[in-house]
Amino acid sequence: MTTFARLEAPYASIRSEAVALGRQIEAHAVEADSSQTVHPEVLEALRASGLMALNVPAVYGGRFDQVDPLSICVVREVLMGICSQADSVFALQGIGSYPITLGGSDDQRSEWLPRVASGEVLAALGLTEAEAGSDLKNLKTTVEATRGGDIVLNGHKTFISNAGAAGFYSILAREGAVLSMFLVPADCPGLSTRPGPELGAPHVIGDVELRDVRLPASARLGEEGGGLALALSTLAVFRVSVAAAAVGLAQAALEAATRHARQREQFGRPLIRLGPVAGLLADSWADVESARLLTYEAARLAREDPLAHIEHSSLAKMAATEAASRVVDRCVQAMGRWGLVKDTRIERCYRQARPMRIYEGASEVLRLGIARQLSREIGPAET
Repeated sequence: MTTFARLEAPYASIRSEAVALGRQIEAHAVEADSSQTVHPEVLEALRASGLMALNVPAVYGGRFDQVDPLSICVVREVLMGICSQADSVFALQGIGSYPITLGGSDDQRSEWLPRVASGEVLAALGLTEAEAGSDLKNLKTTVEATRGGDIVLNGHKTFISNAGAAGFYSILAREGAVLSMFLVPADCPGLSTRPGPELGAPHVIGDVELRDVRLPASARLGEEGGGLALALSTLAVFRVSVAAAAVGLAQAALEAATRHARQREQFGRPLIRLGPVAGLLADSWADVESARLLTYEAARLAREDPLAHIEHSSLAKMAATEAASRVVDRCVQAMGRWGLVKDTRIERCYRQARPMRIYEGASEVLRLGIARQLSREIGPAET
């Protein structure tokens, strides 16, 4: 019923692998998507698929010389259309480990990245705090040097994906007047986790408490004061993949609604032949295809130079997540009462679409950067 972005040979093969994985985990999707813990069968299937290796460079067990945003997008579009937890666990392997890929020492990379590639350990990124969401400069987590040369972390991270399940955390903390990033193994004394508030769309999320967590100075990722750059570089690579996940979610909703509209008859004909319903579905298809084309173009640009094209990734993320909300809402409307039945695919899509407009850059925040980039590209008026 739809066309997919034209993919070069390696990406078409990756998509086929993701589709095969989706078939394996589909039976567990409702249970996994209703859980605040990682579903064991979903995790095992992800590990066996080999797709987690896409999140690290080839030298550490990956498939490409560098982490490739386009390959991440291909997988996330497929997985989000089937099981949001599978999508989340897959994506977080890259989001949590990318600061190590960029800023880690040879020893840190050799110790952790092969285990990320295989899925032996799960990764997490610790940015958000009670007073620091989009405004990372308001972080309160601190790091201090000791006389013996070690460092000590203190702080409280909130709404951290994979909290309690991760084997390590890439933690952004304030180091004097600057922000630095640190690799913190989950078993460090002083680190504790607890589940976060239960969300309408359940997610493996929680708080990470750091109380006098002592680490060697070598735990720093990159240079002192380089933490914000590592965080932005991570977003530059992975933000566009949120757009791909949104496309996958919208596609799943559209397929469910279209099948329903073909089968369900009202007023003597299938719903899809009634003008108002046909209009809902046609507008939704246009939104899905437009979002997909923008997303994959942004992913190709990010493949070339993520930071140089971060506003294109932001544009795709904003447009695709906003489109997904519109599409899912229309599809529920087209299905009527059948779109409201709890834990059906369409009802899960409705719950899962809403958070996508908030995490990894709320739409309102992204619009500011997009508008600044637009002003630079248009330039001043000619006189």
